[in-house]
Parts: sequence; structure tokens; C-alpha cells
Amino acid sequence: MLKIREAIVVEGRYDKNTLSQVVDTVIVETGGFGVFRNEEKVALLRRLARQRGLIVLTDSDGAGFVIRNFLKGSIPPDQVKHAYIPDRPGKERRKRHPGKEGKLGVEGMRPEVLEQALRRAGATFLEGGGAPGSGGAGLTKADLFADGLSGGAGSAGKRQALLRRLDLPEHLSANAMLEVLNLLCTREEYRQAVAALDGEKFFEKSENTP
Repeated sequence: MLKIREAIVVEGRYDKNTLSQVVDTVIVETGGFGVFRNEEKVALLRRLARQRGLIVLTDSDGAGFVIRNFLKGSIPPDQVKHAYIPDRPGKERRKRHPGKEGKLGVEGMRPEVLEQALRRAGATFLEGGGAPGSGGAGLTKADLFADGLSGGAGSAGKRQALLRRLDLPEHLSANAMLEVLNLLCTREEYRQAVAALDGEKFFEKSENTP
């Protein structure tokens, strides 16, 4: 069992059950969109963030990003870290049908995937559990533009190709992607990933996909 300093916020009880088998820390459920109207829950999350730091770990679908963005606007940014699970097609065993976007949520992730997501987010592991994520890319919007990842023809598709290569969720906007890259990657890792896209044509196709 991995012990970390920060509290973690997830969407629901099944996410909490899965995560509690991986880490030993305070885990709080948002109750899905219910957190939008729950002032007491938001106050609790603010208190946890202030006292020990908070990690947001939501699903990689659109609903998960709505909740994540709400929390971003509700809690001081210097007290929050964001952990992202990769896009994985499938459905959880307890469900008859997959979700709207056909992706596995936090509850469907393997323990090693959840651990990696927390490490990459910079979680503070205790008792020799490991160091925070590397980060430090120092990228700017100008870098994204120069590398064809924003502001040009095919840029949206190329961003999605880069996100897939880095095993990050596809719903990240250009601004959100910049934030995540600076959190999770070194500049060299970013450069290697962009270089690997050279000559690939599939991102042009994805740009025109409805």
C-alpha cells in the first residue's frame, strides 16, 4: 500500500473503492455533478487542499473534465495537483453497457496505471514511496505554435496524436495540454514525442473526423 501526503478527490464510490486498494490517504467522492450544489463538500475539499494538498483524479471522459474544471475554479491552484488517467476503451465489469464515450473510468484502471498517474502528477509519497513527478518542460504557447500543435491547419489532430503518444486523455484543450506537459514532461521528453510524429499522416485524417 502506497502512502501519500495529499488527499485525493474522485467522482464516485467505485472509484474510491478501487483507489483505496492502491493508496493509503484520504479519498473524497464528489458524487458526480452533485458537487456543484454541495457547498459543504466544496468547503471540505478546500480545507483538505489547504492543510495537506489535494489531487484531482477524475475520469478521462467529458463529464470527468467538467468536474475537474469546476474544482479548478473552486480551489486555489497552488494547493491542487491534477492526475490524469489515459484513454482506455472498455467497460467496467459491474456495468451492462460501456459509458457514453466507451472509455474506462478510474474504477477500471489497473493499480500500476493509477500509481503512475499519481507519480506523474507529483504526489508526495511517504516512507520512501517515491519522488514527485519530473516536470519542468518550461513550454510556452509559442512552442506549441512552432511545432504545429496550435493555430494552424491540422493542429487539433496533431495535438490528439501527441496526447495519444504520451498516453494522455484526448479532451485536453491546447491550453490544458500546455499545463499538463509542463507538469508531467521534461523538455527533452516533449521534443522526442513531437519528433516521433514527423512523417505520420493519421493526424490529418483525425482533424476531419466528425
